[in-house]
Amino acid sequence: MWEARSSSFWRAVFAEFFGTMFYVFFGLGASLRWVVGPLNVLLVALAFGLVAATMVQSLGHVSGAHINPAVTMAFLLGSQLSLFRAVFYMVAQLLGGVAGAAVLYGVTPAALRGNLALNTIHPSVNVSQATVVEIFLTLQFVLCIFATYDERRNGRMGSVALAVGFSLTLGHLFGMYFTGAGMNPARSFAPAVITRNFTNHWVYWVGPIVGGVMGGFLYDFILFPRMRGVKERMSVLKGDRPAETSALPEPPGEPVELKTQAL
Repeated sequence: MWEARSSSFWRAVFAEFFGTMFYVFFGLGASLRWVVGPLNVLLVALAFGLVAATMVQSLGHVSGAHINPAVTMAFLLGSQLSLFRAVFYMVAQLLGGVAGAAVLYGVTPAALRGNLALNTIHPSVNVSQATVVEIFLTLQFVLCIFATYDERRNGRMGSVALAVGFSLTLGHLFGMYFTGAGMNPARSFAPAVITRNFTNHWVYWVGPIVGGVMGGFLYDFILFPRMRGVKERMSVLKGDRPAETSALPEPPGEPVELKTQAL
């Protein structure tokens, strides 16, 4: 694969590792219960939303700042990145999440380490209800990502980073009471590995991935369809190298200011 020989590809993979590590470290760190009493849901929701917005602003132009296997899966099935890149992204996200949880575990006092397993289903919620909640939480999140990342939109309004952060905050404000608001298999997998607690863990994979794929398909095939043929989609999935275009020499004159539109 030509991507494997590209330094930008490996920078993007590292960005996914790095971004997910910070996402898990700060998000789970803000959810630790330092005082006796109910969990401050607003604090946790804002923490996850702000760290996601920070990573999108910092890494969006490097890798797209997926930092979530459900998001990567949605982009893959929407034929917006190659299978090769998607696999490396998801592996990097899982390893980054575990690294973030491990660092957090190491700096957390022993008496508080049991709180790392944030994803817990409320006793009155069954696994079917929990799965549906995770589907809807991730569906709205991925729908927001597809809409705000869409390069076809003329004059995207506002901040993409803040839009993604607010969407994630919204999901946590609702979902914390039901399931702990996973919305991200890497974020749920990391503390499960560290604490060795995989109770009902499948919910936090099935729900987000199904919801993410539904959100991506809803946007790309119904709300704002991408008019691409099967051949073009397969070319993206296989990771075919894009055709190189010959650049014309710049005419003499005033220097041209290069402008980029970052996420």
